[in-house]
Amino acid sequence: MTPRRRRMALVLGIVGGVSLAGALALSAFRQNVTFFFDPTQVAAGEVPAGERFRLGGMVTQGSLHRAPGSLEVRFVVTDFSHDVPVSYTGVLPDLFREGAGVVAHGQMRHDGTFVADEVLAKHDEKYMPPEVARSLKKRHGQSRADATAAPDPSSGDSRPPPAAHAPPPSAGT
Repeated sequence: MTPRRRRMALVLGIVGGVSLAGALALSAFRQNVTFFFDPTQVAAGEVPAGERFRLGGMVTQGSLHRAPGSLEVRFVVTDFSHDVPVSYTGVLPDLFREGAGVVAHGQMRHDGTFVADEVLAKHDEKYMPPEVARSLKKRHGQSRADATAAPDPSSGDSRPPPAAHAPPPSAGT
């Protein structure tokens, strides 16, 4: 083999190795991507069947139900247009409550219930997960502060307003 052919083989080997490494990295990245959907998108059937995704919205007032003697919890997530029932088995975050923003990771069952394997709650009164805030603003033109405010009585929305929660007491007092 001439030196020119050896260099060509080396360059082709390097290009092939880099291409293979890139393809493997891209494949791993695609498998680990979790998409975000709001209840309106879920109701519209935009969620790929059998895929894991993140569901975000507000926990509907009065929808939290715990199974006695177990860690199973059922609640409803809403974007104020559509509702999605959620089932979760485990310990909920301390800040989880009705009327608060939530993001749940899991997948849809055939009966239309979202089965979560992880639930994340907001961490202060003014915080809402960014995806939820964008989704609510896109769907309803509301800002973060307006998303949890009481609905306008003239709008025809008969849902009760979300409860206002006082900030937790400071740990140092």
